[in-house]
Amino acid sequence: MHELFNFFIRNSKWFVFAFYMVISCVLLAGDNPYQRHVLLTSANTVSATVYEASNNVTSYFNLRDINEDLNRRNAALEKEVIDLREQLERYREAGYADTMVVDSGVAHFDFIVAGVINNSVSKPYNYLTVNKGTLDGVVPELGVIDQNGVVGIVSAATAHSARVISLLNPNFRLSCKIKGSDNFGSLVWGGEDPEVALLEELPRHTVYHPGDTIVTSGYSAVFPPGLPVGIVLDDDKEHSENFFTLKIRLFADFTALSNVQIVVNNRKDEIVTVEGSDIAQKKSK
Repeated sequence: MHELFNFFIRNSKWFVFAFYMVISCVLLAGDNPYQRHVLLTSANTVSATVYEASNNVTSYFNLRDINEDLNRRNAALEKEVIDLREQLERYREAGYADTMVVDSGVAHFDFIVAGVINNSVSKPYNYLTVNKGTLDGVVPELGVIDQNGVVGIVSAATAHSARVISLLNPNFRLSCKIKGSDNFGSLVWGGEDPEVALLEELPRHTVYHPGDTIVTSGYSAVFPPGLPVGIVLDDDKEHSENFFTLKIRLFADFTALSNVQIVVNNRKDEIVTVEGSDIAQKKSK
């Protein structure tokens, strides 16, 4: 309190000057309307300028807070977009895996979705490369299909990629049958048309019609039964006394492969073990 009193004492002349200035302005404005108008206008101008400057300062600091809030929201939205993209990709892969229509007996098979990063269709022996490898569970001798039909079989795999023997390769043979029939033959590419393969060694008594669907027989540990392969065009002119050959138009479009599924048979080791034991028993006899 004593310090406040000393402050007024030290600055008393300024307080007296301000007091007389206020009195003078009041008296001047009270007797003269013009002066009162000028005074009020000037006061309003000064007040407006002060208020505007104050609002600008306040807006500046508020804008900084708004920007920080927007940045936080933007980061949250970016994370949400990433999460939605990942979720969409999972849904897409799940939906893609569901597009294959097969017969019963695939409960013990899994499917790994992969992208095709290299492919050939015009060479005598064609291959393709996919972007999934051993780190994704891809190993040699796994079947490869797309949403239309059989594509090939894995021949080699590294950590992040795998090489696939295409169905358009004479070294690859596939056990197939006419859908609804128990008679099966061996499908092989003829080496010319990438849309046509040959189903060989079908028994002569097999009944077929052009347009019949050809599916996998299931007589292997690689592909489940009932996978679509193609349709019957007609029979080949060359056939033996006991067997004949059918021309098959393939379902898979090898000129437009982009995504495939790698077929994993979870019971393959059991099948191989059983078949190996049969061979061992025959050799021991």
